Amino acid sequence: MEQKLFTELRPLYTTSKESPNEIRIRIRMRDLIDSDVLRHAVDTTMKRYPYFCVELQKKDGQYIFTENHRPVVITNSVHGVELNSEDSNYHMIAFCFQDNWIILDVFHGMTDGTGAYEVLRTLLYYYCSERYNTRLNDDGIRLVEDEISEEEWIDPVAQRTDLPVPARNEMPQALNLISAAGLQDDHRHTVYSIAISESEFMRFNLDNDGSPGTMVALLLSRSIAKLFPDTPDPIRITLCVNQRNALRAPLAHQSLVGGVFLEYKNRMRDWPLGMQATAYRGMVFAQTQEEDVLMGVASQAGISRMILSKESDRERQGVAGYISTLAAKVLTATVSYVGKANYRETEQYIRDFRAWTSSTANGLTVEISAVNGRFTLDFLQSFSCPLFVNAFLKELEENGIVYDLQDVNELELPNIKLPWTE
Repeated sequence: MEQKLFTELRPLYTTSKESPNEIRIRIRMRDLIDSDVLRHAVDTTMKRYPYFCVELQKKDGQYIFTENHRPVVITNSVHGVELNSEDSNYHMIAFCFQDNWIILDVFHGMTDGTGAYEVLRTLLYYYCSERYNTRLNDDGIRLVEDEISEEEWIDPVAQRTDLPVPARNEMPQALNLISAAGLQDDHRHTVYSIAISESEFMRFNLDNDGSPGTMVALLLSRSIAKLFPDTPDPIRITLCVNQRNALRAPLAHQSLVGGVFLEYKNRMRDWPLGMQATAYRGMVFAQTQEEDVLMGVASQAGISRMILSKESDRERQGVAGYISTLAAKVLTATVSYVGKANYRETEQYIRDFRAWTSSTANGLTVEISAVNGRFTLDFLQSFSCPLFVNAFLKELEENGIVYDLQDVNELELPNIKLPWTE
C-alpha cells in the first residue's frame, strides 16, 4: 500500500541535523527494562500501527511511504538510531532503552503528540501486562486484534476541496528571545524539565480561570515581559491546537497541529492574573472555532501544494525554509499541551515522562505532559542559557506554585537521514 506524502512535506523539507523534526518521548519506568519483554511488546504494538511501518521512497518525482516489513529497531542506549537509515531498518520510527528508561523516536511529519500517545498506550499496555504478569484494563487502548478503520489511514487534509479561504493576517514581528538576550553565539541545545503537582496546578487554574496550556503561556508571557519591560516588539506565544475535531477526523494518525496566537498586550500588563487568564482563554476560544481552525488547515495545505509545485528537492527545501522563517518572525515562543496522557493502569509503573521535540526557530518551546499525577514542563531551547527558565520559575514562586526542577539535559534528538543528501 502506497501513501503519497502531503501533510508530511513541510516537516520533511525543513528537517536538518541541527533541528530534526522529530518527537522523542522518554518514559522512566519503576523497574529496570526487560529487553525481551520490550521486544515482544514493540513487535505486537507495531502490528496494530501498520501506517507507521513504512519506508520513504520517491516515485515519479513525489515522495511516498511504502510498506516496510523489516522489524522496528530497538537499541540499548539513550542515543537512539538515525531514522530513515540502514540503522533503523529504513523506518521513520524506532525505540531504545537504558536502565529503566523507554524512549520512542518518531518523525514529527508522520504524526504528532496525539498519535504518539496512542502508540505508547498500546506499547505500555503490552509491556506492563507481560512484565508484571498482570491483567490490565484495556478500555480505550488500541489492541492488535482491532479492525483498523480507513479513518486511521487516510490523510483528512490532502483531498479536501471545501476548506475556507485563509484570512490574510499580517502580524508585526514579535519579540525574538535570542536577539533580545544576546544569545546568538549560544548554540547548545538544552532541555530543562520542571515538575508540578497536577492536583495543585489544576486547583490554581480553577482559582484563576485558567487551563494548563493557557496558564503556562500566560506565566511565560509575564516572565518575559519582566525581563524586557521596554521592548517595543509584542510578546506573542503560539499555543498548539489539535485540528482533528474541526476536520471531523478524530482517528487520523497524521501530524494535525495548528496554533492560536496569545499576545500579551500592553493594556493587560497591570491586570490581575485571573483577569489576564480570562483574556487568554478568550483568545483561545475565539481562534478555535471550527471555521478558524479550518482556515489554518487551508493555509498549511496551501504550503504543501506550493512545495509540490517545485520540481527539485532543493527548490522545495527553499520554499519550506522560507515559510518557516517568516512564521518564526511573528512568534516569541511556543507552548504545546497534548492533554492528559491517560495511560490508564500502566501509569502506576511510570516514574517520569518527558516529551521532547526540536525547539522552534525562535529558540524556545515548552512541552507540557500530564502523567501519573503531575505535570512535566520541558523547556526545549536552541541555547543553554537559563535566563528564561529562571524567570519562569520566579513567576511560579511569586504565584505560590511549588515546583521541582528535575534535571537539565542536552536536547539530543537522533538525525533523520534525508534522501536528497545520499
